[in-house]
Amino acid sequence: MSELNPKDFKAGFVNIIGRPNVGKSTLVNALMGEKLSIVTSKAQTTRHRIMGIWNEPNFQVAYSDTPGILKPAYQLHQAMMDFVTGSLEDADLLLFVADIFEREIDETILKRINRVEVPLILVINKTDLVKANEVEETRLHWYSKLRPKACFEISALNKTGLTELKEAIVEYIPVHPPYFDTEEYTNRTERFFASEILREKIFLLYKEEVPYCSEVIIQGFKEKEDIIVISCLIIVERDTQKGIIIGKNGDSIKKLGIMARKDLELFFNKKVFLEQSVKVEPDWRSKSNVLNRLGYQG
Repeated sequence: MSELNPKDFKAGFVNIIGRPNVGKSTLVNALMGEKLSIVTSKAQTTRHRIMGIWNEPNFQVAYSDTPGILKPAYQLHQAMMDFVTGSLEDADLLLFVADIFEREIDETILKRINRVEVPLILVINKTDLVKANEVEETRLHWYSKLRPKACFEISALNKTGLTELKEAIVEYIPVHPPYFDTEEYTNRTERFFASEILREKIFLLYKEEVPYCSEVIIQGFKEKEDIIVISCLIIVERDTQKGIIIGKNGDSIKKLGIMARKDLELFFNKKVFLEQSVKVEPDWRSKSNVLNRLGYQG
């Protein structure tokens, strides 16, 4: 790590919260300038808390993407909400992301947000999809619910409005030495990103309940000079879901592998050999021991 002047340097944890499908992951990727969080059109795609570290000579911002705020139906959902609660407790700055289509929020979470003492910035996303008066209605609605220090209207997908938002983020984080080595850009491992890339393709390729009942475990990750050999296990809850994942004559899982391998090679900048298998783990979303093993609890 290069020598820094602690009197001038700023560093802080900027945690991004909001309902499912409002564009939190797209925003993190846009702010970071590279893809860290998987993105699909389906709600509840993000399950873990994923950190991206933005380093500049005079500051360091640790962004946290969090699962969408929802009412838990499984232990998995509760674990996801625990990530959200944790993000309220260790933030230096909160970004509450809303879009112009959804204005409901769990009142318990809302009360917790309003009890947080750190600054809150309201970010209204997807403004490219509506007229200015609808954006203003959304802004007024959330100002009646929250007490933000500032509000920014953006399109994370089109990367508009981000310059002003970034400037405000740097303004609100405290003077503090860096928390991480200035060469780091995330707190997650290569295995984690491999599993997330595969899980994203499951969300994109399959319909109905299958993506929500699926999880990916990286069982092997061997990096050689010219290739990375990745072995993954996809777990589902029922035999019928296993059949859907595999498909007739293995066609679906083959397509999944082709889609995933393409992005894996782009992410790791190296050839990838991908091995896939599927296992039934009944009701895994409600089993503490399985969730612990998958990194959701503990």
